[in-house]
Amino acid sequence: MKPIKIIGDSLSDIPKELAVKYNISILPLTIRFGDEEYKDGIDLNPTQFFQKLKSAPETPSTSQVPPHDFLVEIENALNSGYEVIVINGSSGVSGTHQSAVMAKMQRESDDITVVDTHALSYACGMIVVEAARMAQAGKAKKDILERIEDMKGRVDHLFSVETLEYLKKGGRLSPAKAAIGTILNVKPILTIEDGKVENLDKVRGSKKIIPRMIELAKERGIQKGCEIIGLAHGDNAEGLELLKEEVMKEFEPRELVITNIGCTIGTHTGPGILALLYLKG
Repeated sequence: MKPIKIIGDSLSDIPKELAVKYNISILPLTIRFGDEEYKDGIDLNPTQFFQKLKSAPETPSTSQVPPHDFLVEIENALNSGYEVIVINGSSGVSGTHQSAVMAKMQRESDDITVVDTHALSYACGMIVVEAARMAQAGKAKKDILERIEDMKGRVDHLFSVETLEYLKKGGRLSPAKAAIGTILNVKPILTIEDGKVENLDKVRGSKKIIPRMIELAKERGIQKGCEIIGLAHGDNAEGLELLKEEVMKEFEPRELVITNIGCTIGTHTGPGILALLYLKG
């Protein structure tokens, strides 16, 4: 049985220490500030990104991982004797997954499997990391793929943003709704449905965000002593600490992973984002 190489993309917001520990290759999306290009997490880390975002005259743009980058990484793994599983962030928000599919079509090998998680940030990342753990432990490809499918069906996202401006610029919220929401101090709580960002709920004022996220997680199927929870933030360390305190008190997860919202997702949410990412049941 061949060893298995796991490849992901930077939409997964996997902490670097976990990527190194489990030998995960993370291919970066590209961020553009005007004529300047940066590779997500390589040329620009989250702290640098949010600092730059606040002072930028225009909202940056993002572009997917090109097929060639996937092809090079896949070829390297195959030539080293690996089977390959590529696990991507949601195709509903990025063409990166399709790039991986195109790379697989060019190589035409049964040793390549490409997976669309329909998830974002560490909701995707926890699937990638679990697959890599299993690969490192010598598990069969069939078992890893079954575990991936199980997690895909149970993963859930709850996140909120500090300002509606970036959702408006990204077309996720109409200018009229954004203006009214700003005046009324409305904070949306969002989720991912069928791989796309959807409005789930809203609260008045920032102080109500975390209590409502905890309530929603309970309503949506999280269990005390659950398998894993990921907490992510973008330039919101204070909010992260408050969310962590409540999550540990309410849910006592067996594993808690803290991570940063990366440059790609941060482009579309702006600073201040908080995310609670977990497996239902």
